[in-house]
Amino acid sequence: MNRKRKAIAGKRERVAKIWKGFWNGRALTTCAVLLTACAYTPFARGQSALPAQTPLTAESAQEMQARISNLEAEVSELKAIVNRMQSVPSTSAATPVTASAQPAPVIPPAPKQEAPQTAPTVLQPEDSKVLGFFRDTTINVALDGYYAYNFNNPVGRVNLLRAYDVLSNEFSLNQASVVIDHPPDAAAGRRWGGRLDLQFGQATDTLQGNPANEPRPQIYRNIFQAYGTYIIPVGKGITVDFGKWGSSLGIEGNYSKDQINYSRAYWFDFLPFYHMGVRVSAPISDRLTLNYWVVNGTNQVEATNGFKDELFGFTAKPSKNVVWTMNYYLGQEHPDRAVVLPISPIPVQPGLSFAAIRPAPNGRTHIFDSYVTWQATPKLSVVLEGDYFIQRLWKNEAPGQSSAPSHVAGGATYVRYQFSPRIALGSRAEYLSDRGRLFSGLTQALKENTVTFDYSLAGGFLMRYEWRRDFSNKPTFLTDVQNVFSKDQTTATVGLIWWWGRKEGSW
Repeated sequence: MNRKRKAIAGKRERVAKIWKGFWNGRALTTCAVLLTACAYTPFARGQSALPAQTPLTAESAQEMQARISNLEAEVSELKAIVNRMQSVPSTSAATPVTASAQPAPVIPPAPKQEAPQTAPTVLQPEDSKVLGFFRDTTINVALDGYYAYNFNNPVGRVNLLRAYDVLSNEFSLNQASVVIDHPPDAAAGRRWGGRLDLQFGQATDTLQGNPANEPRPQIYRNIFQAYGTYIIPVGKGITVDFGKWGSSLGIEGNYSKDQINYSRAYWFDFLPFYHMGVRVSAPISDRLTLNYWVVNGTNQVEATNGFKDELFGFTAKPSKNVVWTMNYYLGQEHPDRAVVLPISPIPVQPGLSFAAIRPAPNGRTHIFDSYVTWQATPKLSVVLEGDYFIQRLWKNEAPGQSSAPSHVAGGATYVRYQFSPRIALGSRAEYLSDRGRLFSGLTQALKENTVTFDYSLAGGFLMRYEWRRDFSNKPTFLTDVQNVFSKDQTTATVGLIWWWGRKEGSW
């Protein structure tokens, strides 16, 4: 019996060692030893571990069998604990326990410490105003250059009756422009805005500051547009502009990137380029807007007489694909003063004086201008323009004063097809009847045909290849012989246009 008890005590000691090894981080090795020991022990198989010669009583055998059952139950419990602990990270320091002690609770690892985050910067009201200003204001730049070749090889390399592409067989900078635009936004509560267009290059002299209209052209020459805007909260909002703006008489405008062709039409060159004064735009409905101007004159920042010119017009949208503009302009373009040497009693500035013209011609100028744009398909657009210009030197006939009118009439047709986002083809056919030498200095009928191929290399970079033929019923155009004129001229032009900035659409 002593041997049996010693064997049982030894088993308990081994079990305690197993528990100690498990809690010291050797769970897997200990479990292997434990399972081996249990499998090897004769009691686990119901066999006697004592020598055969030692007799056992029934009472002692039952007692030993009960102890073995207890040990098997403890082993099963250990197996379950091992299985649970294998799924939980072990701690580096475990408390050893005895066979009779309960397992210590598993302490979870400390949470990972994250780096402290910097609090977001709070914008001050002044900073928000500055950022809002630059968000609503666009600063835009455009560069426009070309190379043109005139097959007449004209003396002086001059393309006659051209507004911008005036030079032949030369690399030319047409214009460089800077546009600063801060439009009003009535929906956001800002009813005021403004715009400034600065222009430099050879087109500036063509477009700005003709000494016949401007006594001080050098002051305003590089300012193509400069006006402020306010939206009066009446009806759908009445827009009022004050300052200098590019004329909307005629479909064509100043910026080459927004035109169908690179070269400009006769009508762009003949009709006013700009005005100085007040203009009002009042939308009556979504389809009709009325326009009214009061200005100093045509191509005049400073008035040359006391008469104020007016424009009455409308813009209609009979359908979503058609836009029709109609303008009637009433003016008086004859000056009532003349520039004289600075000895006159009417000084303007150092070196500039005027003398009154008596009597001053008071004949009126009437311009009827209409153009319609039809977006036939998303790729095809068609434009028609018609103009009639009549001017008299004197308002009423008087002895020795002729009031026979001079007039110019005609129009133009444009077609453009967008083959792909990069490629487009545009064409223009134009007719201008100059009866009274108002445009060309000669009574004649002028015609021209232009074909322009557009290739956009990238957003903001456009190449234009253009062929144009001008012709007349009178010898008009320069040739390679001095004082010898031709009835036609043909030019080929390559235009390069770059622009960048946040302003969308037409400038």
